[in-house]
Amino acid sequence: MRKLSALLLVLLSSVFFSGLSMAAPQAEPAAPAAAVSQKAVGTEGAVNINTADASLLQQELKGIGKVKAEAIVAYREANGPFTTVDQLLEVKGIGKAILEKNRSRLSLE
Repeated sequence: MRKLSALLLVLLSSVFFSGLSMAAPQAEPAAPAAAVSQKAVGTEGAVNINTADASLLQQELKGIGKVKAEAIVAYREANGPFTTVDQLLEVKGIGKAILEKNRSRLSLE
């Protein structure tokens, strides 16, 4: 009985102490993404449609999912920066209703 108790104590101790020696890897902060987000969202909370990535557009704008956000970025890459907010109407999937829902959240700078 003593041998069994001693063996059990050794096994439990080794399991406990082996778990302590393993440190979880620390994630490094994503500075470039944070910098883009700060640049793409102005001080008033407006989203800069000329610098925001698809993820930010999807996150910050009403009625904009992954496909529409990617379409906005693709349009911008193909045609250059937006010169007016109304130019979003030229993006496939963006209509007047979506534009009006988000007009106060959009910026060009």
